[in-house]
Amino acid sequence: MPPDAHRIEAMRRQVLDLFRGHGYDLVMPPLIEYVESLRSGTGSDMDLRTFKLVDQMSGRLLGLRADITPQVARIDAQLLNRQGVARLCYAGSVLHTLPLGLTRTREPLQIGADIYGHAGIESDIEIQKLMLDALSLLGVRKLHFDLGHVGVFRSIARVSGMDADLESELFQVLQAKDLPGIAELSSHLDAKVRDALCLLPELYGGMEVLQRAREALAGFPGVLEALAELEAVAVELAKSISDLSFDLAELRGYHYHSGMVFAVYAENCPNAVALGGRYDEVGRAFGRARPATGFSMDLREIAQILPPSQDEGCIFAPHSKDPALLEEIARLRGQGKRVAVELPGHEPEAGTRLAFRGGKWIAE
Repeated sequence: MPPDAHRIEAMRRQVLDLFRGHGYDLVMPPLIEYVESLRSGTGSDMDLRTFKLVDQMSGRLLGLRADITPQVARIDAQLLNRQGVARLCYAGSVLHTLPLGLTRTREPLQIGADIYGHAGIESDIEIQKLMLDALSLLGVRKLHFDLGHVGVFRSIARVSGMDADLESELFQVLQAKDLPGIAELSSHLDAKVRDALCLLPELYGGMEVLQRAREALAGFPGVLEALAELEAVAVELAKSISDLSFDLAELRGYHYHSGMVFAVYAENCPNAVALGGRYDEVGRAFGRARPATGFSMDLREIAQILPPSQDEGCIFAPHSKDPALLEEIARLRGQGKRVAVELPGHEPEAGTRLAFRGGKWIAE
């Protein structure tokens, strides 16, 4: 409805202007594409979220995008083809076959930003700070920042030699922090691997979590490097946000992301208000592997948790060709005021009106 629609559109403009001020270029991928383009490099979970239909012109299968990020990755890999760093941003609707939660819509208005071509944690920090700036700009307060790294679970999975089906099942129970389920699925694995998998859901909290993980998981290749990345980023982010924790069982977008993942939560909202992470492997599906990190958020959901906005209303002007009236209408509109000219044959609107007083038009 009008008040909500205007508010969400104003939020979209604010955030895109913020991105532009930080050097990000806007792209506008299509809502509908051939299915093979939409699901490239994103894993089976994204394929299940995608609405599909048959193209009456070609007979091929089309999909309504469920996420804009893979489309942006393809733009970077195949169309821009830049050799250095590329900063891109976007805003648009996506469609999901099923909502991601009980309170979620199937048509989020996704807005986000991505950095391509830089593999260091400096780009992760830049994108995370930009996300926090965007949420602050929109008025989202009392934020909690959650950091994880899919490299920890991947390292354990590689050492175990588990097949893809078991890995996928373990992913599901780890997301649910289902300890009995983890124990059952890993019962036939090596004791070292089984203990590590059962420990992951308990590795949640502050900086002490990283030290505990170092002691327990040091024998798994790549884990210490992942933990060092998390610590370095956390130290830098502590300057921007005080409420920060680690969750080493957080594998959101596991088939999609390749390294650090993060989520931001706010009061009065059961879901994360913004999500992101590193996804260096997505571009490979488009023929050009590029380091990449980014975030996205749903403006519809954020609008629901913000305090009600105050609409200053509309100023009504009589239908007249008086040059002085037309000049005053133009002046008010130039100041950002809403001025509607009444149409002949209707009763005057109630509220603030332009009236001719003392030789000039004034709002009263």
